[in-house]
Amino acid sequence: MSLRADAEQIIKSSIDAVLPEAAVKEALKDERFLARKALGGKIILAAIGKAAWRMADAAAYELGDISGAVVTKYEHSMGDIKGLEIYEAGHPVPDENTINGTKNLLKHIEAANLSERDTVLFLVSGGGSALFELPAEGVSLADMADITKQLLACGADIVEINTIRKHLSAVKGGRFAKLCAPARVYMVVLSDVLGDRLDSIASGPAWPDASSSQDALKIVKKYNLNLNNNLINILSRETPKELDNVDAVITGSVTALCQAAMRIASGLGYEPELLTTTLDCEAREAGAFMAAIARERAKLNKKIAVIAGGETVVHLTGKGMGGRNQEFALSAARGIAGFDNIVIASVGSDGTDGPTDAAGGIVTGATKDLLNNLNINIEEVLKNNDAYNALKAVNSLVMT
Repeated sequence: MSLRADAEQIIKSSIDAVLPEAAVKEALKDERFLARKALGGKIILAAIGKAAWRMADAAAYELGDISGAVVTKYEHSMGDIKGLEIYEAGHPVPDENTINGTKNLLKHIEAANLSERDTVLFLVSGGGSALFELPAEGVSLADMADITKQLLACGADIVEINTIRKHLSAVKGGRFAKLCAPARVYMVVLSDVLGDRLDSIASGPAWPDASSSQDALKIVKKYNLNLNNNLINILSRETPKELDNVDAVITGSVTALCQAAMRIASGLGYEPELLTTTLDCEAREAGAFMAAIARERAKLNKKIAVIAGGETVVHLTGKGMGGRNQEFALSAARGIAGFDNIVIASVGSDGTDGPTDAAGGIVTGATKDLLNNLNINIEEVLKNNDAYNALKAVNSLVMT
């Protein structure tokens, strides 16, 4: 096999190892959930995020007769699931369908007339912050979309973005769990946040909020966000700091993904090296850094697989198309130009990188020359945030 084929195999197999279906199946064996099930009360399913359909499908298969609702990203539903209503909505910026899907999910909770014996099976995956949203009173959808765009454009990290979202939402920051009371919420989480912070994953709809209103206001000041006085006042309201009706299990994470990649790389004959599971810098800088590490390792004349996981960010300076993983890969291509023994790939494990149909990018020592032959300048492409079209031109997108 070629280096590129090996890299693609590591990517595919490591993602397969942490797929939503297996994660949900394992979580439903947890003693806490089995104890709730034994009570004989109603079980209402609520699933949010880009993997929501797959998680809900697995839960429906395991539990049989179940009712509830699913809110996922456009084109991420794969058909009907008996007993469940399925809604698709906007990501990474919430839209009207986000509000409609969230309202309909809440109607299921309200209509069930839940008691202390009942359980809300809450399935949460990446993208939940944008896909599960009901603005607080005094906040409009346009406000939420504008603030999300501002935060994404200025390079705010996911924890900062979610801190703002929580304080402007009627369902985030622990408020969804309050709406489910007196029923107990059993939350199954596929984590896309560094450190697996339950108050930050999907902006913590069912977890006590560790951030304060002062934290939110500091973020506004840090990035000089353009917010009116009404929104500033709403950000000043505190979120729930204590909840007594929630159990949670994290079944997928960046750490688990990296560990799987290490095992698979070793099985292919590589010496695996875990660099970090908490990479959290500018995507193009991370790509340049990884290229520098690759150049050093290439001198050792060994089969080495350097693994890293994390949550990089992008500052939008242009109007092109791409995502953090594509910018990472394209930036790395500059640093490994001319090396015939290096391949670098950066991939979003949920299969979509930014507002594109690609999961990320994969580059070799020949990528820069191939782009040059097409008169595509990497610096100009990165300036315009158009990594998708550049990588597509030289068959360097990763599609899953």
